[in-house]
Amino acid sequence: MGTLFYFFPGLVGPFRPSHVHAGLVGFFLQMVMGVAYWMMPRPGGLRQDRLEAFTFFLLNAGLLLRLLLEPFHLMGWEGLRPWLGLSGGLQLAATLVFAYAMTRWVVTADMLRKMREERERRG
Repeated sequence: MGTLFYFFPGLVGPFRPSHVHAGLVGFFLQMVMGVAYWMMPRPGGLRQDRLEAFTFFLLNAGLLLRLLLEPFHLMGWEGLRPWLGLSGGLQLAATLVFAYAMTRWVVTADMLRKMREERERRG
């Protein structure tokens, strides 16, 4: 996109928010979520494949809608506002699914103590 801005400077205005959104949500937020899904403790080696996939789908569907429609909205296409609202809603839903998934695997000190006792009991 940066090369496009270089050759067509008039596009910088309507495409700047999409460019920033692609970097922050498309790269940074997805990296954080991916690493968190990978690094969070998995008691018993359990994975949350469905929640991971659902988060990925929601976030990318919302991001794609925003990247495609926001420049046109900024150029004056007012009929796109509800679709941009949907895009934000999808991204918010992805964030809520992610938060739910992370809270399911937060290991408290009490849980660690119980896991240790169970392991010691088994021998």
